[in-house]
Amino acid sequence: MKTQNEKKGLNVSVRSFLTAIAVLLALMVLTYVLTLMIPGGRYERILDDNGNWIIDTSVAFQYTDGGMPFWKWLLSPILVLGAEGNGTLIAVILFLLVVGGVFNSLEKCGLMKYMMDRIVNRFGHARYRLLAVMILFFMALGAFIGSFEECVPLVPLVVALAVRLGWDPLTGMGMSILAAGCGFASGVCNPFTVGVAQRVAGLPMFSGMWFRLIGFVFIYLLLWWFVRNHAKKVDRMTESGQQKRGWGAKTCTPERESGIEPPLASGAGASSDKPFAADKKMDRALICFAGIVGTGILLLLCSAFITALQSYSMILVAVMFLAAGIAASLLTGMGAKKMGTAFKNGILSILPAVLLILMASSIKYILTEANILDTILYYAVTYAGTLPGWMVILFIYLLVLVMNFFIATGSAKAILMIPLITPLAQMFGISAQLCVLAYAFGDGFSNAFYPTNPVLLISLELAGVSYGKWAKWSIRFQLMNLVLTSLLLLAGFAIGY
Repeated sequence: MKTQNEKKGLNVSVRSFLTAIAVLLALMVLTYVLTLMIPGGRYERILDDNGNWIIDTSVAFQYTDGGMPFWKWLLSPILVLGAEGNGTLIAVILFLLVVGGVFNSLEKCGLMKYMMDRIVNRFGHARYRLLAVMILFFMALGAFIGSFEECVPLVPLVVALAVRLGWDPLTGMGMSILAAGCGFASGVCNPFTVGVAQRVAGLPMFSGMWFRLIGFVFIYLLLWWFVRNHAKKVDRMTESGQQKRGWGAKTCTPERESGIEPPLASGAGASSDKPFAADKKMDRALICFAGIVGTGILLLLCSAFITALQSYSMILVAVMFLAAGIAASLLTGMGAKKMGTAFKNGILSILPAVLLILMASSIKYILTEANILDTILYYAVTYAGTLPGWMVILFIYLLVLVMNFFIATGSAKAILMIPLITPLAQMFGISAQLCVLAYAFGDGFSNAFYPTNPVLLISLELAGVSYGKWAKWSIRFQLMNLVLTSLLLLAGFAIGY
């Protein structure tokens, strides 16, 4: 009998899709209401030495015409494709379609199931050590080379692995995309946030790394503890009989949502009624897949030192993942025609997620077209000037958190905000270095929480987890992490970092 996974492939869950649509539509309505209430305004911008358009702090903020026609708001998810800087948005959409096509091909040829069986057979006895290593791996990708979008192809693999090890999709999401977001935010030498922000602030590239490394360690320990505790809870529910086939009543059912095959056995998830049987043909295909994907990861690591590769990291990952999927599928004995059909069906099954990406991206488009983005920033910076010194650094953190809801791109947000918040911070004796750290914290952690972030939406759809379920689960970590990172900022302020 075929499993649900073999029947359906990697499909977008109807329930999670409708939840995300409802949330994004509500946010679009709220944003439109803001365009009616907030007057238009703008800062003058100049080119810096690196060719970036930054705010000219020598020229005062000016009010201007604002607002947006209703028809333009209604069509904003389509109009955003023609907006300035839409190249990244189109790249994310194409990236998603490649991921959907490749994973459907891997599932139809049986390599996905074989891969999970082999990993469980090898590491099932040490799965909590594997959990710790996986979290560290994804955090390192985010912290040292700025990977977040590039981690998307690995998310379904980690989620499937977590399920086969006896846990649930939330555990897999915590091990992968949440860990990548935490590493990205710690910004040890993240070229897209810390690198750009330090350059705009006039600081040496990646200077002050020692304090960010300390933050990385504390954040890792908190995330590891949080995800491990959840995995232990899933184990206890399984062992007490409160779960059926490794899934609890409060957790999404794999057959209905993610299409991911349930664990081999309840409890440990590391053994099966049938012993694992190696297959030479599948092993060759697996080695090929791992080799090509591994090469892609090495290229990502090289991008930390080769600046020219940083602009093409997502394209590199997409091409390598596509090549790995095609080559591995053919090596399993899958015919080219069958693989083409599976790839096409994978793309079609994931198309609804494109609508979510367009709706999420329309939020920034609406604010920009209505000329109120600069006004919001102006109000916030003016208010910050009334606060006591030690609170200013926390307010900067909060300000970036708010702006990240509307602008998901870290480098664009740095170019927009750093010229304003750095001089403000220095007026209160706060160093530009600490200001950059507050920016990195505010930019990164919420990437794995805000429904306006396309990467999170893609990951949730691929894992079959609704946004409501994710938000309810991850908000506890986000709040604890908010306290931890605020204490780190205050400690940095106290020691003059």
